Amino acid sequence: MKSRRDFIKTGLALGATLSLVSRKGLLAAEAVAGGATTPTPAAAAPRSVLVAVRDGSRMAMLDQALAALGGIEAFVKKGQTVLVKPNIGWDAAPERGANTHPELVGHLVKLCLNAGAKSVSIFDNPCDQWQRTYANSGIAQAAKDAGAIVVNGKDESLYREVEIPGGIKLKHAQVHSLVLDSDVFINVPVLKHHSGSLMTAAMKNLMGVIWDRGAYHRTDLHQTIADFLTFKQPTLNVLDAYHPMVRNGPRGISAADVVEMRTLLASTDIVALDAAAAKMLGHQPADVRHVRIADQMKLGTMNLDQVEIRRFKLT
Repeated sequence: MKSRRDFIKTGLALGATLSLVSRKGLLAAEAVAGGATTPTPAAAAPRSVLVAVRDGSRMAMLDQALAALGGIEAFVKKGQTVLVKPNIGWDAAPERGANTHPELVGHLVKLCLNAGAKSVSIFDNPCDQWQRTYANSGIAQAAKDAGAIVVNGKDESLYREVEIPGGIKLKHAQVHSLVLDSDVFINVPVLKHHSGSLMTAAMKNLMGVIWDRGAYHRTDLHQTIADFLTFKQPTLNVLDAYHPMVRNGPRGISAADVVEMRTLLASTDIVALDAAAAKMLGHQPADVRHVRIADQMKLGTMNLDQVEIRRFKLT
């Protein structure tokens, strides 16, 4: 695995999360020694909030990100049913960076149950054989150990046809019933390179909640990714960027394809989160076409100068 210093030398430097936006006009709370933060001045109008945490364990960074957003209780209420949707797309061990890390998934499940959730379910519609993918990613076992219900994403009977009237190219789709019926929908993608779309992050992870993933590719991948957001957006997005895959995505070849950044992002604005993710991989947000389209459709903002970014460094 390359070090962060090695990665910077390759020309994809990003100085961890602190290079996500210019400082001009930024109203944010930044971590200081001892973990204290500077209060954020009142804004003239509501703005999207993005939390960026670096240099901690996955669990510690998740705890800090949620605390900065008001705690898990701001999203999960007692008695609610929760869907946690990781990326479980590939038959690959955690060190490959192809899937969301199981440690992060398991900790999030525990937090939701501790907040009083009636149930927490996880699933994905994988690209590889689902039993091997669920097992070898480590996610199924971690989720079960934490108390989640692990659901087969390859059972077509669990999907229901819905209309997507706001879509430009995606007008209807078979969507998993957990997305349609759960009270809370938490999207937990992994950040990585993608040969067909530059990157995979929060928006693209939602391809795993529909039955016919190929329909996106047959139509217009980027437009349909954005179109789905007109039908359903997650309650919260948490991006695993601890060791992103920076080449040979989305499957990856080996652990040599990842670089350690020890970062986690969280936001209710899926477009802002993906805009920041793009910059972490060395792109401008507008370079990623589905991010640009979603911004144009006013499904979120890719202009990070208009986002309140709360940044924390844990060590």
